[in-house]
Amino acid sequence: MLQDKTILITGASSGIGAAAVKLFAEAGANLVITARRVDRLEEVRNSVGDDADRVLIVPGDVNDPHCAKGLVEAAKDHFGGLDGAFNNAGILGDLGPVEDMRQEAWNTVLNTNLTSCFLAAKHQVPALRENGGGAIVFTSTFVGHTVGMPGMAAYAASKAGLIGLTQCLAAECGPANIRVNALLPGGTKTDMAGDDPEFLEFVKGMHALKRMAEPEEIARAAMFLLSDAGSFVTGSAMLCDGGNSISKT
Repeated sequence: MLQDKTILITGASSGIGAAAVKLFAEAGANLVITARRVDRLEEVRNSVGDDADRVLIVPGDVNDPHCAKGLVEAAKDHFGGLDGAFNNAGILGDLGPVEDMRQEAWNTVLNTNLTSCFLAAKHQVPALRENGGGAIVFTSTFVGHTVGMPGMAAYAASKAGLIGLTQCLAAECGPANIRVNALLPGGTKTDMAGDDPEFLEFVKGMHALKRMAEPEEIARAAMFLLSDAGSFVTGSAMLCDGGNSISKT
């Protein structure tokens, strides 16, 4: 589905991002991957075996204004261009009521989850236009879209903002054959979910399927949106949530 396409993946050192590296590499993609933890990125690259030569590591922090530009330049220099981007990096941030939240904590979540994607798009869109088109996917969430959860205002606001960014970019970039979509996972077995058994059981119960997603399941949805299989999908907030949005029991 991604044979010989060059794709950027942020937040690639663990969870959904790491699963995407393995899946996309197996599908024949050239990858530029980033995260702050170089050792974890190397582990992820090594995990793809014979496809490791298709994976370029560019360590960085998406909060750094220069990171997005550097990733695009690396894709051009190393692979000759850019076909797509999976902007997946994000944090949960501090939890608690809005009235108790420090503005610094709010800003950290908004910068990491939303502003970084604005910066990514500023550099990815021109590169995709030069290449004749392509696709961008942002990892959003059901939180703040189909359900409000106490104590998660910053996270919800940042991820809901990605949906607005997605819709405007899709309208702006459609004439250039650039598709832009937001992917909304349900509860997924990642480090962000933690390991508290009681909490994980609660999260499972929120879904119609009564389980959490494996990271690979979300990565497959991202691959669909980035590939030609999703050629007429743009501006969407695509739920991949195990029925969370329709299950209230």
